[in-house]
Amino acid sequence: MRKTKRIIAILLTAGIFFSGFAAEVKNEKAAEKKTSSNTKVEFVQNLQDILETGDLDKAIAYFDSLSASDSQDANLMLIKGSLLISAGKIKEASALLNSLEEKDPSNIEVLEMKIIVAKAAGPKSLAEKKAAISKVIALDPNNATANIELGQEQVLNHKYKTARNYYKKALISAPEEPNALFGYGQTSYYLNDIDEAKTAFKKMIALNPNEAIAYQYLGKLEAEDENYKNALEYINKAIQIEDDNYEFYMDLGQYLRYRGKFADAEKAWTKAISINPDYFLAYTYRAGLYDEQNKFDLALNDYRKVIETNPDYYFAYEALGIMAWYAKSYDEARAAFEKAYGYNKKNISYPLMIAACYIKAGKLQKAKLFLEHVMKNMDDKKSVEFSMVRLYHDQGPGNAENDLALKIPKIDKTTTRGKMLYYFALYYDLKGVESLASKYYTEVKNMQSPMFFEYRLAEWSLEK
Repeated sequence: MRKTKRIIAILLTAGIFFSGFAAEVKNEKAAEKKTSSNTKVEFVQNLQDILETGDLDKAIAYFDSLSASDSQDANLMLIKGSLLISAGKIKEASALLNSLEEKDPSNIEVLEMKIIVAKAAGPKSLAEKKAAISKVIALDPNNATANIELGQEQVLNHKYKTARNYYKKALISAPEEPNALFGYGQTSYYLNDIDEAKTAFKKMIALNPNEAIAYQYLGKLEAEDENYKNALEYINKAIQIEDDNYEFYMDLGQYLRYRGKFADAEKAWTKAISINPDYFLAYTYRAGLYDEQNKFDLALNDYRKVIETNPDYYFAYEALGIMAWYAKSYDEARAAFEKAYGYNKKNISYPLMIAACYIKAGKLQKAKLFLEHVMKNMDDKKSVEFSMVRLYHDQGPGNAENDLALKIPKIDKTTTRGKMLYYFALYYDLKGVESLASKYYTEVKNMQSPMFFEYRLAEWSLEK
């Protein structure tokens, strides 16, 4: 039933039902003439009855019952074209609309529907869509359908100012068009024009109290001002209308988390996962929440799901490596840090953690072979970082340890100094020299500057 109502709404929005022949029928009824126009009215009424059953194929087939003259009626054929689009019969719809355009090149409704067909056909019909839009704009510069499509294209290119101008044009000819209002509100939000965004979304709700996405964006606007209580009220209204929307539950979880309601935030993101278990983002948010609460086993499982559902999301590999290291799953940690290293060759943390994972797993020779390759590709052979990599490769003895003990405290950059202190501590930890490992781990912790992930690794090591 929902699908049927959507189809009828599409037809009504397109201005097709009775748009061309309603006046004609009214006039002829007044003249008490029984003509084919009355047949058209009966046809559309019967068609609506068929659509109420949800049988699109039957509705399309019903057009075969039209008389030869009525089958040439452009408005009836537009209804058929819309049904063909809804049924996914794009080629048939395109052929029908091309024939209608040949008969009347200036019929804007035909051209508007050609835009819809070309969009449905995908990238291969980009030229056709562009041509149809150009024809519509030439006939009607403020046409809503064409300007909305142009606006959507610009949004995809992140050109929000240009996009908003197109939506603004659409609103000139169709001030209550929901897609134009939403586009204008969304681009205003992206452009930080808060008042304009609020006005657009509130108008959407005034016109239709069931515009769930308008409530969602009003929630976002409240969250921007850190008014999370109001944001929750809006997003809950959106969910009441549309309780299977992934993004709504993502927003709900964020607002709950900001209000310190961690259990409820977890439930929200778990609900999002149930809606779309193949998308990575809810796993990422929930993993971060588990991590904050020291539920490291749950965080590890979620980071695994992030990588499984989106292997290209490189931010997750570092987190996965950290969680796997904590779980003493050293081969898994190494594989994760290898992925992270592949994305960022300049971060010295990754090759050192990879080497440490090899050593923890009892694969010292593999660590040495790996570090040989790393050293060959390091530009500054006199840097502290190079000396640390060599230390891990050589595993002592020699003056390297004493040299690093003197050089590390002199490092100006806090983050670099903290990292080197950690890997110096880890080096002694791996060699079983607990007193020196504890000394340098403590120096890392005393920095109280957790801007690098090794800080928490040092804390974990001291907790052992």
